[in-house]
Amino acid sequence: MADFIKIYENNPSTNQIDKVVKVLRGGGLVIYPTDTVYGLGCDITKSRALEKIARIKGIKLHKANWSFICADLSNLSDYVKQIDTATFKILKRALPGPYTFILPGNNNLPKDFKKKNTVGIRVPDNTIAQTMVRELGNPIVSTSIHDEDDVLEYTTDPELIFEKWQHLVDIVIDGGYGDNTASTIIDLSTDEPEVVREGKGSLDIL
Repeated sequence: MADFIKIYENNPSTNQIDKVVKVLRGGGLVIYPTDTVYGLGCDITKSRALEKIARIKGIKLHKANWSFICADLSNLSDYVKQIDTATFKILKRALPGPYTFILPGNNNLPKDFKKKNTVGIRVPDNTIAQTMVRELGNPIVSTSIHDEDDVLEYTTDPELIFEKWQHLVDIVIDGGYGDNTASTIIDLSTDEPEVVREGKGSLDIL
């Protein structure tokens, strides 16, 4: 059964974050808060963990379109091809924030993503998520636990999330009530920005 741990966003406990990072490094799955809905994530370099998430979501790993949760934009060049100034300015305006940006991937993507031409990059405006990723040392792959068919509380109330997911993951972080609106997804991999999904993030950044 999963551990259920409380972490305060305005003052994340080092011990609790270390515990989460240890689980991620060991190939575990973690449900954590973002600035939108709660996310289900694992270390992007752990193939078995990625396969577990794919099974839970009922999809093939090679068909999964998951985003990379980053602490900031400093590691962008690790996974993304060189981008132009206009694209970078959009990212700077929007992040951290409730956006997922689809960008052209480079040859350094982890092996399970090598066949992907693009990668979704997310920098949530949430101290818990940012600290977790920073301490891990590389992004985590993330998929939303938002489900249109579910009772609303399952995406917002950590106790109800734990009740539903406790036998599927290793840790559920209680970071307070989540939002029930997912991130805005914008494709910046081509010449013109394309809004794939309008969510919590305003389109004024474009």
